[in-house]
Amino acid sequence: MITVPAGSSLTLRCPGTQPIVLVSLAEVAAPFLADLPPIPVLSLDGPGVRRIGILELVTSSGVTWVETELRNDQLTVIGDAPTDVVQRRASTRRPGTYPAVGTAQIENLDGRHLIPVTGRVEDISTSGLLLRATTEDNLPSLPYGIERTLLHVTMPWGELTAAVTTVDQRADLLRGTFEWIDPNASDELHRFCGTR
Repeated sequence: MITVPAGSSLTLRCPGTQPIVLVSLAEVAAPFLADLPPIPVLSLDGPGVRRIGILELVTSSGVTWVETELRNDQLTVIGDAPTDVVQRRASTRRPGTYPAVGTAQIENLDGRHLIPVTGRVEDISTSGLLLRATTEDNLPSLPYGIERTLLHVTMPWGELTAAVTTVDQRADLLRGTFEWIDPNASDELHRFCGTR
């Protein structure tokens, strides 16, 4: 089963334009990629605008690339779709709500600096996590340019301390891979993610 979760960031690459980042508005599922129903997305196009390109499709099984049409805030798989997901997630994921505090390292036009962040981990695996967080100013989005974050996450077994390298950042969401984990917490995390 191929599932595109609600809130996924999807990148559409069309000839002659910059990549377009879209957010899926509802969960969509099908046994195969070619059978996926249209995916409702948040886009800035007006009615009647049609775009065709290659979509980087984030699914519950991993990431794949497929030819897609964007029209009226709906993404539709067209043409010959690949038969399977190209890149599989190697580690088991555990959704949940785990409080987190930490420090983010940002590099932008003002240089490199550190800011405190507070939030919650909403999805974790042995290789990375999804963090929803805010900074001291409590704006609804994180500042752009977070390179890595040192986090202290309250897990069911105790505290997980880890350095996370940013993979993707959208509004108040930050997806990252573990650069370093406290060795004791690493063993506990493997046990936690392995019990499902």
